[in-house]
Amino acid sequence: MKKILLSLAFAAVLISCQDKTKEKIDEATDAVTEDVTTTIDSAKMKAEAKLDTLKDKANAKIDSAKVKSADKLEEAAKKLKESVKK
Repeated sequence: MKKILLSLAFAAVLISCQDKTKEKIDEATDAVTEDVTTTIDSAKMKAEAKLDTLKDKANAKIDSAKVKSADKLEEAAKKLKESVKK
């Protein structure tokens, strides 16, 4: 009879511990999920900021190249006009 009562008590303890362990696992899973989500969002924002910076730099270089090529074209046009006049 003692063995049966001890077995039942032991089973009850294991079951209650199992429930607490499941709760802790669920809490840990939620915390890890939140941390990963936060990290991904942060990385996404940093990447978007860098992309915006790179786009701005590329556009600035393109604009600079346009101005330089326009200057060169004007210069070539002037030379052409001068050569035609002579």
